[in-house]
Amino acid sequence: MGHFITSKDIPANGEHLAKGGLKLPILISGLVAIVGLIISLYLLFSGNAFNNKPADINAGRFAYSWLFAFIFFVSFPLGGCFWLLLHHLSNSGWGVSVRRVMENLATVFPWMGLLAIPFLFPEVQQHLFEWMNSHREIMGVEPSKSMSILNADMYANATKELHHGTGTFDHMLYKKAFYMNLPAWLIRMVLYFVALGASMIILKKISVNQDHDENPGIKRLIRARKLSAAFLPIFALTVTFLAFDLLKGLDFKWFSTMYGVYFFAGCALNGMALLILTTIVLRRMGYLNQIMSPEHHHIMGKLTFAFVVFWAYISFSQFFLIWYANITEETSYFLLRNTENWNIASIALVIGHFAIPFLLLMRADVKKKPGLMIPIMIYLFVLHALDHYLIVAPERGPSLTGGKHLFPTSGGSVIYDLLAFATVGSFFLWFYLRSFTKNSLYPNRDPRILESANLFN
Repeated sequence: MGHFITSKDIPANGEHLAKGGLKLPILISGLVAIVGLIISLYLLFSGNAFNNKPADINAGRFAYSWLFAFIFFVSFPLGGCFWLLLHHLSNSGWGVSVRRVMENLATVFPWMGLLAIPFLFPEVQQHLFEWMNSHREIMGVEPSKSMSILNADMYANATKELHHGTGTFDHMLYKKAFYMNLPAWLIRMVLYFVALGASMIILKKISVNQDHDENPGIKRLIRARKLSAAFLPIFALTVTFLAFDLLKGLDFKWFSTMYGVYFFAGCALNGMALLILTTIVLRRMGYLNQIMSPEHHHIMGKLTFAFVVFWAYISFSQFFLIWYANITEETSYFLLRNTENWNIASIALVIGHFAIPFLLLMRADVKKKPGLMIPIMIYLFVLHALDHYLIVAPERGPSLTGGKHLFPTSGGSVIYDLLAFATVGSFFLWFYLRSFTKNSLYPNRDPRILESANLFN
């Protein structure tokens, strides 16, 4: 059951973290991020050569490690964006208690754009995106000077040569040039973080301003709801095409009509898992206990359960559609991931990402017990990492060696993976933790706070 809370039980100015409450984890994550970024930038850019000199394969290995870590951690704030927009659009009463946590998570997204900057440079692109190399080769542009490729007219004329190219997939590149061209790609990468990031900052600002209004009313709630209706298409386009540009673009020959939804399902699932873990930790620190109860965790657990099923449905649907169509350009994706030792990870993903959490989260009492939900949420993070690793890592071998597989243990790749993961994770954690030190931990002047505090379902 929920607990009974009156307005007297809720502080007029909300709850704020005690000064220095997160000082140590913020300091540690900041130091790890700084050191890791210095090493990472050196690995990404120092080992690359141009013109007639070969590129360093180690730099290529780390480029894939960086992409894996980036796409894993950026999925969490993207999940936060979705749940925040859904909260406003559905006029959710129960979600008011956790809305500030959603806002803190969502507003990390624009900062993650800083870690995407290396993808804008040809020194990194040459290892990840083969289609870019083909386009530069046609134009006769050296990678180190390829920003001149932003000349759209020059680029459009040059790509026509792909139509009569001699390469095996030149004509395919020509047909996809309307989307897969460098000027458009670079513009999209900037817009993703600027447009959606600004949208989340605006929503949080409206919410924080309400905390300091003596007569808040519902004006800001209505405005946030209307803006969310406009921001939702921005989110949908961002989460879909960011996955296309950074993940599907690793193999330009492959295509899937369900890939955007597949990536979105993982973002929503693990975004909610992080929200659950965060609120549990805050409650154990002595915060949010007046405005949250096991009923909130029950609802959040049900949403997590729903997206465990949804992720499995989308994953299987994508596999099944490609399997029975049996088109070479599509099946190559799964053939690579079912070759040699990669098939072990694929099978583990089916069992671990669906079957096990499905059984664990089915029970209502489990969802209400923080002691059980903490290890389950951490377990979901591990399987989410495996999911994204299986998307990125198998492409490393064929791209860098021309067909030979590179498994995680080869050439120190596992060390690169761990370094990138620790660096990007610390960067994400630094911004996420700092966001809790600036404002109240919940929107204390929202007119529906009592409704949320007394939730029963």
